[in-house]
Amino acid sequence: MLQRFLEINELEAGCDEAGRGCLAGPVCSAAVIMPSDYHNSELNDSKKLSSRVRDKLRKEIEKVAISYAVAFIDNHVIDEINILKASIIGMHHALDKLTVRPHHILVDGNKFFSYGDIPHSCIVKGDSKFISIAAASVLAKTCRDELMVDLHNRHSIYGWNKNKGYPTRYHRAAIMNYGITDLHRRSFHLIDTQTELEFKHEY
Repeated sequence: MLQRFLEINELEAGCDEAGRGCLAGPVCSAAVIMPSDYHNSELNDSKKLSSRVRDKLRKEIEKVAISYAVAFIDNHVIDEINILKASIIGMHHALDKLTVRPHHILVDGNKFFSYGDIPHSCIVKGDSKFISIAAASVLAKTCRDELMVDLHNRHSIYGWNKNKGYPTRYHRAAIMNYGITDLHRRSFHLIDTQTELEFKHEY
């Protein structure tokens, strides 16, 4: 069972991101303040949930959250400042968009930049420990997946409707055979030797 809060009687904003390990597309960060009495047995780290459950939870989170927001940081900024900084800046942008100011920020992972004078706590695997972080995980994942399906319509040869920009063998093979788009992260290792050996003659 996920914990409802870290600090009793404080408005806590959970923050998480989706898309850090992708080869293409933006990283999406989310911030969510959930009611202190909220509970849902299905809510968990979005990576552990089916797309059907994630989509259902997204609708519920958007309905019951005290405040929520998402922010995208595109691949050009990721290439310029690195993915970790881009993810954290995205969290700051999402926090900027909240309509309610939190008293405390819970961040999935072990790195964060101070956000004004609001205290924060970094929690490794926080998306499987705290409701607010799990909710942010679900929003970040579903919003980013939705965007990548839309982008797939412009660049269908990479299979983003299925791999969402992650480094699958199919995605790497498509990069090797067709090159990259303006949405690919040039600072990432886009092709590996094993992919080249296995897929060189398949397209």
